[in-house]
Amino acid sequence: MSKKVLVLMGGFSAERDISLTTGKCVAKSLKKKNYNVVCYDLKNGFKFVEKLKKEKPDVVFNALHGNFGEDGEIQGMLDVLQIPYTHSGLKASMLGMNKNLTKFIAAENGITIADSEKMTFADFKKKGTKIKMPYVVKPVSDGSSVGVYIVKNDKDKEKVFYENDEREILVEKFIKGQEITVSVLNGKALGITEIRPKVEFYNYEAKYTDGITQHIIPAEIPMDISKQAKKYAETLHQALGCHTISRCDFIYNSVDGVVFLEINTNPGMTPLSLVPEQAKYAGLTYEDVCVALVEEASCRRLKE
Repeated sequence: MSKKVLVLMGGFSAERDISLTTGKCVAKSLKKKNYNVVCYDLKNGFKFVEKLKKEKPDVVFNALHGNFGEDGEIQGMLDVLQIPYTHSGLKASMLGMNKNLTKFIAAENGITIADSEKMTFADFKKKGTKIKMPYVVKPVSDGSSVGVYIVKNDKDKEKVFYENDEREILVEKFIKGQEITVSVLNGKALGITEIRPKVEFYNYEAKYTDGITQHIIPAEIPMDISKQAKKYAETLHQALGCHTISRCDFIYNSVDGVVFLEINTNPGMTPLSLVPEQAKYAGLTYEDVCVALVEEASCRRLKE
């Protein structure tokens, strides 16, 4: 009898629409592999528990993105319910979603990071930052380049806005260079892609709008730099305790070298996403990646 997989998608974050796209693509692929697939759009936690009780899935495929999906929230819930799920567990998800904590762990493991300062949006407006312009302002915990600003002058600074004054933000030195990304599957780098957006940086629009971004695989960078980026991605994947798959983003230039930006412990699986593209380059199909995630699904086992 084939495994019953509940594909969990939608959710409450700013990346809800992308999650729905990922979920639909994943469900289609798993059906091709003869899994018993049930799709569920997460809108209410109580109803989700009722759905789990009714369906009794063998595995939950976590196709959620952003807050409540890849920050440890849903992982902790499924741990308590003792239902195996795909991607990383609570600890790695929480650490990976927090850009500030991830930077500390990266630095501790010999990975180059950019100078940065964590603060609330209120303090940013009132006191400014010690980081000199140009710099990047982004939420400490969010994904898909949501709410990211590049500040080159005072006029740019005035455009920085978050609805919550107590929102934690990271002000990070802006480093100009080639944007590169590395996917890791089961501890091994799949490939390295250079991202060339037609807009100023690889923002939400560039990630999910066809034709705005060019993907160069393999990245047009020196061989030793490629090896270093892959090593960095593999090292951080292990240091955080990521499970099955992750993707690390970097900036490279000849002066600063390879500089870590952030990690994604639950990377997108849409038609425009980087993981399927790098998997294909490594000789794997989209279905291969989905199957690997399902077959390696787990949860933290509780003592009886």
